[in-house]
Amino acid sequence: MANELPFEKPITELRQKIKELKSLSVDKGIDFSDEIRGLEERCKQLEEELYSELTPAQKMHLARHHGRPTSLDFIGAIFTDFIELHGDRLFADDLAIVGGLAKLNGVPVTVIGHQRGKDTRDNIARFFGSPHPEGFRKALRLMQQANKFGRPIITFIDTKGAYPGNTAEERGQSEAIARNLREMAAFGVPIICVVIGEGGSGGALALGVGNRVLMLENAIYSAISPNGAASILWKDASRADQAAEAMKITAKDLLEFGVIEEIIEEPQGGAHRDLEFVADKVKAGLWKHLQELSALDAEQLIEDRYQKFRKIGYFQMAKQDAAAAASNEDNAGQSAQSSSALSGQAAAPTLK
Repeated sequence: MANELPFEKPITELRQKIKELKSLSVDKGIDFSDEIRGLEERCKQLEEELYSELTPAQKMHLARHHGRPTSLDFIGAIFTDFIELHGDRLFADDLAIVGGLAKLNGVPVTVIGHQRGKDTRDNIARFFGSPHPEGFRKALRLMQQANKFGRPIITFIDTKGAYPGNTAEERGQSEAIARNLREMAAFGVPIICVVIGEGGSGGALALGVGNRVLMLENAIYSAISPNGAASILWKDASRADQAAEAMKITAKDLLEFGVIEEIIEEPQGGAHRDLEFVADKVKAGLWKHLQELSALDAEQLIEDRYQKFRKIGYFQMAKQDAAAAASNEDNAGQSAQSSSALSGQAAAPTLK
């Protein structure tokens, strides 16, 4: 199959053999049912073995699969009454960012996401999902509107990073990203972010400052793309697979670090296998967290968001130093108590 990834080749070959046997059975009138049944059982077993132990590099390729559902796919499957809004009111309408008004189970929300193309022409128009500054400013405009009218904000993250060209830098790429980070931190409405594919660099973070960050099972999320990391470390972007193994970019890793709050299950083989299944899972996760956050007022939401990012990660050396400092304080305290006790005994009056 054209959509299969290289590591899925053994399964592809087995499926092809099953298909050939079924065709031969029809054409020649020969009963191959036992052979077909055996191959189908073997195929199912191989799928379970392969997809249950995916490496970070394999998950990276699944996250980048050209058939993977996009933001618009999820918006269409999860929300009702979606009205797309365009433009940043400053320069242009960046098609790499989509957003607008919608309803989640009848609740009005603002939904925004990175948008990759479905084919070559669409990808060129959308800059392969890598926004220019006007894309981030469009997203900020919609979020400011949501904050003004008290609508929860939901973002879908799926980009290799912000557009790296001269045109983006000339129009203030870094400032646009930084402004989004600052403004999102201070909004008094619930913000829920979902990493649906590849979340890379500042382009992802510009939509990622939320009270809750959810992540699809085979998505990846990192401060730099594996290709970029390989280019810097080894001067060779083709070693992206090796970089992915070392960068701790999978949902499981990020849940342990406290970067995300929930991993959303995908169908076997990836989200592109069954959009309806994964959309239902995403919708359930969004609704659960939205109900929890809706119980908080504006100040509590801001504080909740602040505390979320304050507690992310830790330094092993810092933990060791803290333990040593605590031990020293305990020793010092015990010494002080002993000195005080001795001093108290010396000064105590004699009772008659």
